[in-house]
Amino acid sequence: MTLTSFFQQIKAGEVSSVELVEASLDKIAERDPACNAFITVAAKEARQAAVKLDEEAEKKNFKGQLHGIPIAIKDMINTHGIRTTMGSKVYENHYPEMNAEVVNRLEEAGAVIIGKTNTHEFAYGPTGDRSFFGTCHNPYNPQKITGGSSSGSGAAVGAGMVAGAIGTDTGGSVRIPASACGVVGMKPTFGLVSKVGAFPLAYTLDHIGPMTNTIRDNALLLNVMAGYDFKDPHSVQRDVQDYSERISKDVSGLKIGIPDWYFERIEEEVSDAVESCIKLYEQIGIQVKRVNMPVMRDIATAQIVTIQAEATAVHQETMQNHKDELDREVYDRLIASQSVRGYEYVQSQIKRSSLIKEYNLVFNEVDALLTPTLPILPTDIGQREVRIGTETESVRSALLRLTSPTNYTGNPSLSLPCGLSESGLPIGVQLIGKHWSEGLLYQLGYALEQAIGFTERVNKYNN
Repeated sequence: MTLTSFFQQIKAGEVSSVELVEASLDKIAERDPACNAFITVAAKEARQAAVKLDEEAEKKNFKGQLHGIPIAIKDMINTHGIRTTMGSKVYENHYPEMNAEVVNRLEEAGAVIIGKTNTHEFAYGPTGDRSFFGTCHNPYNPQKITGGSSSGSGAAVGAGMVAGAIGTDTGGSVRIPASACGVVGMKPTFGLVSKVGAFPLAYTLDHIGPMTNTIRDNALLLNVMAGYDFKDPHSVQRDVQDYSERISKDVSGLKIGIPDWYFERIEEEVSDAVESCIKLYEQIGIQVKRVNMPVMRDIATAQIVTIQAEATAVHQETMQNHKDELDREVYDRLIASQSVRGYEYVQSQIKRSSLIKEYNLVFNEVDALLTPTLPILPTDIGQREVRIGTETESVRSALLRLTSPTNYTGNPSLSLPCGLSESGLPIGVQLIGKHWSEGLLYQLGYALEQAIGFTERVNKYNN
């Protein structure tokens, strides 16, 4: 079940958009009761859109490479006339008057918006089990978390309800559920995808990214989503690229760095899976080099200060007027975020440029970095501490530890499935590149995807 194959079938007249939409709605009806991936299923709107798109297809008028294909949207992203809740009682009956820019671009490429996916309330949590609309459950084990905050998008793709979904990522919120649910998730370079119409969590950390079954599909979605938007003050004007053009190209001779900091305090099964990926890369001619990145601790500290200060700014009105409507854990985290002092935030921004430059020095030695996406397997729903070796760590800290640094630096970061644990839970591996190197990451990710054969071994819902 891939976006690429669906479009080929649509073009060939082998399947209609109406049929794809009905198949997706049937799978949602069958599988979502166990996952709770969707807050709103836009069945009426999707069916109407599919009919119009089929009329165009009959005339051989195809809007783009998503023509007639159902796509799910995280419920932090505005959809015109379709309820958008941020996973919160505060916005329980919020119906936006305009689409987010990213939704406009998807619809211009022919996508059918099938519904809005569950999210940790206001996207402020990596577990995905704190939403006014109920906990999201992992499709591989309903007792386990999906990861968050793009919990529903990860579960919807992982459970085969849709072939593609959109998430937001402020500290790992695309990559964490991608890893936990056995799918591909990309956090693009900061400024590549417009955030206009997405509810913010942290202004300078927020990203929007695609979640799919395959690398090729992920690149397809990013091609549609990417591009300059003058309405977004953080958008960067650059030449349009085809992020799939390097897929299938020879990777021999490329260099991958294994950064020491990212391999501290890792569960054994995760470590073993990632080491297997390193060996696979070596077998296909990629050079592997162990690298030291002493800047990581400073970046991790600055990222925490930044997200807390900016979340406090975003939610000042929420805390003043709606505090009794918030999930208690989210409320407590927002209260704790208020402890950041103004000078601490200013310092974290003043030194940001120099920390980013120091982070990027590693790319003078290697083409990309390889790390675990998560240091742990998906934990039990409601679990808040985890033991890694001889140390105990908060689940929140563990989930964010390896993904959040590149939200601060803005580097593109790609998570893809690399195996299953003995208990049958997905494990993800993360590829990180210098700014604007998404095409290279897809090239490396595709090579690993083919070496692993993950569509057969990992994603049990792929068909």
